[in-house]
Amino acid sequence: MRASTLDRKIMAEQVSAESLPVPEGFEKLNRGGPYFGALGPVYEKRIGEREAIFGVRISSGHLNGNGVAHGGMLATLADSVLGIAILRAHADKRIATVNLTTDFMEAARPGDWVEAHVEIHRSGSRLAFAACFLQVGERRILRASGVFAMSAKV
Repeated sequence: MRASTLDRKIMAEQVSAESLPVPEGFEKLNRGGPYFGALGPVYEKRIGEREAIFGVRISSGHLNGNGVAHGGMLATLADSVLGIAILRAHADKRIATVNLTTDFMEAARPGDWVEAHVEIHRSGSRLAFAACFLQVGERRILRASGVFAMSAKV
């Protein structure tokens, strides 16, 4: 049974990211600028030296008028974690998003734990190509791919 829009809005007002548990192995990510910080808190679970799974709990501040996670918030999360993954692989570079393509497949609801799984497809001296899925459990909610320009740090 699906909740009505009113029920979702009432539930959203009761949900804050800080009030729900973070899955085991995730630690708060202290990275990015003020805009990225406004998404948070964002967490990461390191898998290796350069690999990680990123996560965020959907709270009332992430919602659109329909009571589900705003598409712009999810796109920002995808863009940000793609960039973080590329920077970890190329610590000597500065990057900028050239292209970001997103496909929204399902909604994220208040209280959902959204994980971002990133894969770098190719990186050269000037461009990097990466993709990620945002998912809630095994349910994929967004697919994103990005192209990033890379340049030497000044």
